Amino acid sequence: MTPHRVRAVLASGLSLAVLAGCSGGSGGAVPTDEPQGAPSEAAPSEGNPSEGGSPTASASTPVVNDPVEPDLELAVSTPCEDSVYPDVGDPRVDALHYDLDLRWRPRAQRLTGRAVITFRATRTAPRFQLDLGAPLTVRGATLDGEPVRVVRRGKDLVLRAPIAEDERYELAIDYDGTPEPAPAPTTRSDFSETGFTVTRTGEVWTMQEPYGAYTWYPVNDQPSDKALYDITVHAPPRWTGIANGELTALTTDEGGTTTSWQLDEPASSYLTTLAIGDYEWSSNTADSGLRVDYWTPRGMDRPLDSIKTAAATVDWVEDRLGDYPFDSLGLVVTDSQSAMETQTMITLGTNDYVLSPQVVAHEVVHQWYGDQVSPSDWRDVWLNEGMTMLLQWTYEDEHGIRPLRQSLRSARAADQQLRDQYGPPGAYDPRQFGGSNIYWTPALMWNELREELGDDEFYAVARSWLADNDNTSASREQVYDHWEDETGRELSAFFDAWITGDRTPEPGVPQG
Repeated sequence: MTPHRVRAVLASGLSLAVLAGCSGGSGGAVPTDEPQGAPSEAAPSEGNPSEGGSPTASASTPVVNDPVEPDLELAVSTPCEDSVYPDVGDPRVDALHYDLDLRWRPRAQRLTGRAVITFRATRTAPRFQLDLGAPLTVRGATLDGEPVRVVRRGKDLVLRAPIAEDERYELAIDYDGTPEPAPAPTTRSDFSETGFTVTRTGEVWTMQEPYGAYTWYPVNDQPSDKALYDITVHAPPRWTGIANGELTALTTDEGGTTTSWQLDEPASSYLTTLAIGDYEWSSNTADSGLRVDYWTPRGMDRPLDSIKTAAATVDWVEDRLGDYPFDSLGLVVTDSQSAMETQTMITLGTNDYVLSPQVVAHEVVHQWYGDQVSPSDWRDVWLNEGMTMLLQWTYEDEHGIRPLRQSLRSARAADQQLRDQYGPPGAYDPRQFGGSNIYWTPALMWNELREELGDDEFYAVARSWLADNDNTSASREQVYDHWEDETGRELSAFFDAWITGDRTPEPGVPQG
């Protein structure tokens, strides 16, 4: 998730103010609902090759890959009740695979869906539940082919069927309705809702951190439960459905366009994405050979040079964090004001800040910190944002956007006010999700450690953390232990002071 764009005003009284005319990015934001503009046959700009990798020819047919058999063992998780948002998710369910078939009718604003969910029961229980938006009506459900009774309690979808610990089940749910976004637990000015959002023209985009995937499919909507995905989207004529992973099917006829997408490495539900609209495709390639796909609104009047830096940014991040962790990468531009690190298919809005190279870099870094390894509990969202913020500041420094020393100085000057306003980054007010405290404060902490260890050791430990926890969700305790084991230093007090302390710590890493 991109941080809310703020500036620190250094004077006798420190204040934080939203930059005039600027809506920063977040996991969800108020949509602009502006029309996408008239269709155009002009190909999008291919960008500057020196900044954005090797360009392809003009936009043509996107690459379609063969699907693979999902490896369900990759998705075995240990779901836990979230300490910040316990009303979302069910720790009795370990979702392994979601197979979604979705049809969107924009004129009727109606979504028709079928979800086949393979899951493991984490305990023996007489019933279990998933999350599904109240506006969506369940038309039928079966468990291992047998009808199952469904009870609705708001967004809670209670399945009245016994499950046995460690047994695996296949749940099929047919549903339809007009999805509605969910209220976001935040007071940020740049977003107030999450999930399925419909524009004035009937197009669709989704961002759903810390929750909101349930607004468009039945899901165990908590970060500790990672799963694999196959998503098929039926869109009206001239429109295309975009989702996570690799494109595995693309067919067009008079009825519309059908796309199928496969995410064959596990993702938390907040990292899924769905965009439906009039899109055209282009790509370029990182030096590593990774193709980066760009899905942009047809006739988009903004140049693509700034977002096509994504390919070169992959190379830049690989130098610090190791090989890109997934098989594919794409970016989809939506009619929003936000940016979100949706796994392998980054979701971007349309304002200048969100489409800037530094925000693209932020979301690309998240593919490692946040996606490859995710937090097991929302109290630890700082695990995603702190390292990513430090890398964004470093990117800005090395690309002549803003000196690192200036970013660090502004963040340190603002830190105490952020703690006072939002709480420490690891114990924030649940009604203040996404405050700058979860970005700037842990970024300062990581920089203190980087300066103490030196770049070589710091990034070596940052890489080994990812390698040791590939495709998992993790806690702060695991992070603390890892850094202590790898460096041979006692760091728990240092981490606690930064992450849960009420006061800004003194500069430097305590010895001992």
